[in-house]
This record gives sequence, structure tokens and C-alpha cells, in this order.
Amino acid sequence: MSDAKSPKHLPLEALHEDAGARFGTFAGWRMPLTYPAGVMKEHLHTRESAGLFDISHMQLFEIEGVGTTGFLSRACPLEATDLKEGQSKYTVLLNEQAGIIDDLIVTRLGESRFMIVANAGNAAKDEAHLRAIASDFDVSFTPLERVLLALQGPDAEAVMIAAGLDLSDLTFMTGTEPRDGWFAARSGYTGEDGFEVALPANEAERFARTLLEDDRVQWVGLAARDSLRLEAGLCLHGQDLDENTDPASAAILWAVPKALREQGDFIGAQALQRIIANGAKEKRVGLKPEGRQPVRAGAPLINETGETVGRVTSGGFGPTAGHPVAMGYVAKALSKPGTHLFTEVRGNRIALDVHPLPFTPQRYKKG
Repeated sequence: MSDAKSPKHLPLEALHEDAGARFGTFAGWRMPLTYPAGVMKEHLHTRESAGLFDISHMQLFEIEGVGTTGFLSRACPLEATDLKEGQSKYTVLLNEQAGIIDDLIVTRLGESRFMIVANAGNAAKDEAHLRAIASDFDVSFTPLERVLLALQGPDAEAVMIAAGLDLSDLTFMTGTEPRDGWFAARSGYTGEDGFEVALPANEAERFARTLLEDDRVQWVGLAARDSLRLEAGLCLHGQDLDENTDPASAAILWAVPKALREQGDFIGAQALQRIIANGAKEKRVGLKPEGRQPVRAGAPLINETGETVGRVTSGGFGPTAGHPVAMGYVAKALSKPGTHLFTEVRGNRIALDVHPLPFTPQRYKKG
């Protein structure tokens, strides 16, 4: 019998082993953290050319049926009927207190068919939550077994074309089904232009090898994915977002259509309306530590009188920014850029400033 706690394995694990990956466990999966080039070079290569990420730990759900738009508009603060075919939308699953169960990307593939991409660590919880809601609607709900590859960086489009997959018609946050059983979206979590391609496992190795034959492409691990998304000011659920955090405090209220903030019927709507009306007590902000010492998640944020006024939720070094970068939550009154705060790292006090997000420009191909 296998140990119930042993990690799940990526379908392309052997490819990563051949590439010299160093592995670690993330969200219950054995994931490549870095490759021989190292985090710094992997990060910079993505910004300068094209980084290939295996994100097959993430979960795809296909939703189909006449009740899909009603189901999605109940499950998320989303105007599903307004999504055009091929359009993707960043959204959230909320509990009744407006806490964020997960953040998702929803793409409309047809009149009554949608694709949801969910985070690995929340896949089982999301599925149970969505199935409970789906019981009130005429929909079918299918978890898909797919390899999910992300190609990110300024050369991503040209590399895809050279590999025989022309996705140049897509703009940021649009998706398509380029082949039978394939799903592709112009999206990603690095702040760069790029694509996420889901495909059947029996076709994935050949496609990955074709991409890697291009000199512009190299594998990039989870460690550089984290520094890339942090520089881009993007949240990681389980750190920057969780079930005790609401969209207003998390500074992602832009993801909730204005009309729904006032009179939506999604789960958590009344709680979110109250939070908006009363004003969020805290806010997610960017943080720039002084010096070269990175700060890490969990570090307290302290004001000049020594009072704890917030917490760091993500932190590390930003290779492109050229300095440590972090995100965290502070009392609303202290959220203005330029506000001086302090934290402690191994007993040493480090000064930091509230900093605008993102730390590096996002370079998406807009429509």
C-alpha cells in the first residue's frame, strides 16, 4: 500500500529528472523547484526570452449544460452571461463571510461550456464546494486529467509558432481549444506575455520536447515562478489570500464587477457588501525592504512605536527589480506608498516602505 501522505507525481516527472531538477513537495505534489541554472538565471531567462513551467499540479474543471451561466454566477462574483466565447476572467470562490476559498480563471468555450483552472492545494475543496452548488443547476461537472504547461516571456509567441502551435490571435485573458482535447489560454503568473496549454498526457512529452529543442526555451522551476509572480504583484492563495481574507482587503476588488458589488447574488455577496460599505480594515500592499536582506512570509510589520500593525505574506529577492520584494497586509491607514514600517528577521530590525505594485511592469499582450 502506498502512503496516503506521499506526494503525487507529475506525468512528465522523468523529463524533469533528466533535466537535473531539484524537487520539493508543494500542495501535495513532487514539484521541480529549480534546475541546474539556478533560480536567478531561470527568473531572468523568463523575463528575457521564454521559460517553460510544468504546472500540471493545477486542476482543470469542465462545466457544461444549460445551467452553466447561472451556476457560475452563483458560485463566483461573476457575470457569466456577459463573457464572450473565448474570453477568460479572473475570479474567486467565496464563503458566506466573503473569505476567499480560492482564486480561479474561468474561460467561456461555448454557449453552455466553460473551463475553470483552480489551484492545486485547493482542488479537492474546490471540487466539493462547486459540486454542492452544481446540484441546484442543470450542469455536468468534469475534472480533467491534463498536463498543463506554461510558456512565459517575450519570445513565447514566436516559440509556440515555431513548435507548430500558432496562438497569435489570442490576446491576454482569452482562450481556445486548438486541438482535440487541448485547451490554451494567453495567460500566466509571471507578469510576462505567455500561454498556458493543457493537453492529454500521451501527447505532452512530445510537445514539451519540441518546445525545449528551441534555444530560446529552458525549464523554470517553482522557486523562480514564485519570484516572478511576486515581482508582478500577483497573489498566491494560501499566503496572500485565504478564507479569512476578503477581496476588498486583498486589493482585488477589480475582479468583482461593480454592479455585483452592490447587488450580486453570489455566495458571500451580503458579507462583501457590508465590508465595502464599512471599509476594509486592512489592505494588501507591496513592501520594499531596505538593504539586501529579504523578508519572509509570517514576519510581523511594526510601526515606529513598536506596535504590530500588519504581517508579511510573501517575500523574497526580486532579480529583475534588483532588490528584496514582499507583499503583506497593513492597517488601512498605513497602506499609502512611502509609509515607513519595520520588521524583524532573526532578531534584526529591518526598515521597509510600502511600495506600489507591481515591482516590475506587466507586459501582457492586450487586445
